[in-house]
Amino acid sequence: MRTIAVIARKGGSGKTTLAVHLAIAAHLRGHKVLLADADAQRSAAEVLRGRQGPGPEVVETTGSKLFTLQVAAVRNAVDTMIIDTPAVLEDELGHSIVVSDLSLLVIRPTFLDIAAALRTAEVIRRLRKPGLIVLNQAPAPREGVEPPAVKRALEALMLMRLPVAPLILRARANYQSVLESGRSVEELDPANPAAREMGALWGFVERLVYGRRTGERTEA
Repeated sequence: MRTIAVIARKGGSGKTTLAVHLAIAAHLRGHKVLLADADAQRSAAEVLRGRQGPGPEVVETTGSKLFTLQVAAVRNAVDTMIIDTPAVLEDELGHSIVVSDLSLLVIRPTFLDIAAALRTAEVIRRLRKPGLIVLNQAPAPREGVEPPAVKRALEALMLMRLPVAPLILRARANYQSVLESGRSVEELDPANPAAREMGALWGFVERLVYGRRTGERTEA
């Protein structure tokens, strides 16, 4: 089993949206998925409980209980555990990073997001755990040229000394709206740009944590 923590210190970064979409992306590709909702708001749990039909299992938990939950997940033949982490509690966040095979640091291309993430990046490095920065809610390029805000953000992210995912997630309304039905953008329309972005991001993450792609997308 592999465990992936989705982390953001700044509210509104899209952390929970990304955690749910990655959990469903893994499910669609044949993984047995557990989403551990360690965020006190329990938004991920609320979304997945509104889902019709098969999908990832979801458990409400806390950082201190993650190791025990991880052991139980292995016993239940779970392939992938994804943690929606708390945004502000340092100790809780540390538990999530320690038990994870990869921590995804979700950042919007804004000064405040980047400033808030610097401390978390330092925690990931100090714990000597693998980390990956995901640039989220970025404006779309115009005529193939990235907007200045995205260029500045990519330059600033170099200061964190963590790798940056080659797939940038753009600001698209359907990432949030589709969650009302507990579904992902890939299920809404596999050909739309958001679905292609999310599928590509999951493929990249999957290769990092498993060393290979474990399967292609299937219908739920």
